[in-house]
Amino acid sequence: MIFSTLLLALWAGLQAVVAQPLPAKGAASAQFLHEANKKRYYDYSSAVLRGVNIGGWLVLEPFITPSLFESFRTTDSSDAGIPVDEYHFCQALGYEEAESRLVQHWSSWYTEVDFKNMAASGLNFVRIPIGYWAFQTLDSDPYVTGHQEGYLDQAIEWAGKYGLKVWVDVHGMPGSQNGFDNSGLRDSYAFLEDSNLAVAKQVIQYVLEKYSRDEYLDTVIGIELVNEPLGPVLDMQKLTEFYEFGYNYVRNELGRNQVVILHDAFQAYHYWDSELTVDEGDWGVVIDHHHYQAFSSGELARTIDEKISVACEWGSGVLSEAHWTVAGEWSAALTDCPKWLNGVGFGARYDGTWSTSTDSSYYIGSCENNDDFDSWSDERKQNTRKYIEAQLDAFELRGGWVFWCYKTESTVEWDFQRLAYDGMFPQPLSDRQYPNQCGF
Repeated sequence: MIFSTLLLALWAGLQAVVAQPLPAKGAASAQFLHEANKKRYYDYSSAVLRGVNIGGWLVLEPFITPSLFESFRTTDSSDAGIPVDEYHFCQALGYEEAESRLVQHWSSWYTEVDFKNMAASGLNFVRIPIGYWAFQTLDSDPYVTGHQEGYLDQAIEWAGKYGLKVWVDVHGMPGSQNGFDNSGLRDSYAFLEDSNLAVAKQVIQYVLEKYSRDEYLDTVIGIELVNEPLGPVLDMQKLTEFYEFGYNYVRNELGRNQVVILHDAFQAYHYWDSELTVDEGDWGVVIDHHHYQAFSSGELARTIDEKISVACEWGSGVLSEAHWTVAGEWSAALTDCPKWLNGVGFGARYDGTWSTSTDSSYYIGSCENNDDFDSWSDERKQNTRKYIEAQLDAFELRGGWVFWCYKTESTVEWDFQRLAYDGMFPQPLSDRQYPNQCGF
C-alpha cells in the first residue's frame, strides 16, 4: 500500500492541525465551517474512531470464511475448481443453492452477540461492507440479491443498541473497481465503463438516499462511495467525477447532512487536497486510507523496527491533509501466510510459494503452523503486539482506526477477537506494553 515518508519531526509543528475539523485557509472557510458545524452530521474533529470491519459477511472473502469455498474441493493438492470470489461461487452453485447457502451464512456469521462483544471490548465503531448486487444487479450477474439489505439494517440496529457508530461501505461495484476477490469479481477492472458506471450511480443514489435519512444519522455516520478503487489502473478523472457525483447528490439534490467517505484510491497523501474541500464550499468529507505491509515481498522482508517506523509515518502523514482522515483498514499481519489471503490458487510470498508474472517471491520464513497461535515464538508474539500498538498510536493522532477484521474462521493475524483473547490486541484499548514507539 502507498504511504507517506513524512518525517516525524514535523509532528510538533502540526499539533494544531489535529484540533481542526478541516484546515480552513481563510475567513470564508472558517465561516463556512462554523455554519456547517451547526448542521446535524457527525463531527470527526474531536472524535477518535476505534473500530472493526465486518469482513466476509455481506461480501464473501475466501480467506475469511474458507469453509464456504472448501465445499467445492475435489483434490487435496489443488485449488482447481474452487470459486475465486462471490460471483463465481454463485455461478457455480446456481441461484437457488447459492441462495440457500448464503442465507445460512448471513444468518449465522454475525449475530447480535458479536455487536455486544465489540462494545464490551472498548470499540465504538463498525464499518460494514456490502456489494452493489445487494441492491441492484446486471442482467448477466449470477449474484444472489434481495436479502443483504435486511441484514445490513439489522446490523445497524444492533450497532445503535450498543452505542457503535457505522459506515455503510459499498465494497464491490459492477465490473469490479479493483480486481480483488473482495470486490465480488476477481481480475476485472471494468467499474468505470459506461454501462457499469450507470448502475453504480443508481446504487449509490439509493444507498445515500436511504442511509442519510434522519432516522439513521444517530448511528450511520458515513457512506463510503466505493471501497479501494485501484487508482493505478483506473481513469482517475472519471473516478473523481464519480466522487463528485455522490457528494453532490447527497448534499445538493437530497439536501442531507450525511458524511461522505472517499477512499484514497491508493494515491499518495494530499492527492485529494484540492477536491471537495471547505474552501470550495464542500464539507463533511472524510478520506479513507488503508495500510498494510503484507502484500509485497519487500514489505514482508522488513525488520520489525522498519515496519514500526513505517506505521508511525502513516500517522504523521495525514496531519496536514485538507480533509478529515481515518485509517479504515489495517491488520496485525507480519506475513501473508493465511490460506487464500492472496486469493484462491495463489501461495504466499513469505515462504516463496507465490507465483505471478507481476511480483517476484522469495523465501523469507516458514508458514508452517501460522494459524496456531500457541506455536508462535515469544519473539513473534512480542513483535505482533509492538506492531499493533504502534499502529494504534499512529492512527489515533487523527481520526482513528478500523481493524480488518473482527473475526475469521481460522487466521490469527486478521482476527480482532483472537488477537484480543491472546493478549496481542490491547485490552483495554489504551493499554501499552511498548509505549512511545513513535515518539509521540
